[in-house]
Amino acid sequence: MSASGSVPRVGKENERLIGFATLPEQVHRKSVKKGFDFTLMVVGESGLGKSTLINSLFLADFYNDRKLPTVSDLIKKTTSIQQHTIEIEERGVKLRLTVVDTPGFGDSINCEESWKTCVDYIDDQFHQYFQAESGLNRKHIQDGRVHCCLYFIPSYGRGLRQLDIQSLKTLQTRVNIIPVIGKSDILTPTEVRTLKDSILEDLKSNHIQIYQFPDCDEEEDEEFKKQDRELKAAIPFAVASSDTFVEVAGKRFRGRVYPWGIVEVENPNHSDFVKLRTMLIQSHMHDLKETTQELHYENFRARAIAQISQNPHNKERNKLKRESSSDVAQQQDMLLQKEAEIKRMQQMISKMEAKLRAAGQPQNRGESIDI
Repeated sequence: MSASGSVPRVGKENERLIGFATLPEQVHRKSVKKGFDFTLMVVGESGLGKSTLINSLFLADFYNDRKLPTVSDLIKKTTSIQQHTIEIEERGVKLRLTVVDTPGFGDSINCEESWKTCVDYIDDQFHQYFQAESGLNRKHIQDGRVHCCLYFIPSYGRGLRQLDIQSLKTLQTRVNIIPVIGKSDILTPTEVRTLKDSILEDLKSNHIQIYQFPDCDEEEDEEFKKQDRELKAAIPFAVASSDTFVEVAGKRFRGRVYPWGIVEVENPNHSDFVKLRTMLIQSHMHDLKETTQELHYENFRARAIAQISQNPHNKERNKLKRESSSDVAQQQDMLLQKEAEIKRMQQMISKMEAKLRAAGQPQNRGESIDI
């Protein structure tokens, strides 16, 4: 240190590298080796193209074993949960993707509690993660928390329905919501813009909070800032998707053929499909996971701890105690068994030593010693 108390700077000519510049590479290698988990929930009534969109986004077939419901099934249909998990690898990076579908949502005559099954599932995943995090063994915690919810809004409406408003109000404090207009290719560009404005106005007037894009850093390049502005302006995403390929003039692409023309799924003038895929997979997947951890899960965790502390007889607390005490009891049983085994060995050694000492003394009346 110099006389003035300031830290001297090392010039480039005599600069010495310590090696901490390799930390990002170490983190990258560890992350790639461990892989990533991402859970996506899809909510919306039947016929909005949910399954087709998911298959198109991830170039996979999540619904190859799906069975079409009969008329009797549709009459008594209620919201259910279906999980589809697939492992995707791209350039050495592994992604364990779980798609949570909600068939039956909004399809029954009375849809008042269609959202309840979705909320219960999200809370149950938070609860399981909270239990695992509170246990003794936290090395291999399976993260099944829902990181994103694609909420489908019909393209034939004029905005949010009462079912949508109630569902979104309940979901907004639990999961990152991204509104999607399904099958938007039935609308003209003017109708799409009008419907988007109406949905945004309904969200604002009903105080519904959807996923907020993080602000760009000043260091980001202009291309990334432009992409971020376009993604923000596209919400809610008006998408059209297709599992079939169309070939026109030697060009092959995903699309839909209509009497009046062809809709190209990946054409930004026809659909927001590319923008949704960019946001969900390429640019904001990590932020969706961080927001789930730092905002939604922390809120759940704070509520759970508050309930446990306020009520000492709370079932949640007793359950956690039973689980932790059972782990401790197992360890204590193992220790007791080892101590008993050591005592038995010590007793056997003592008997053998006694017999050896007796064997070293003169024998009386021809007694024999068994060792």
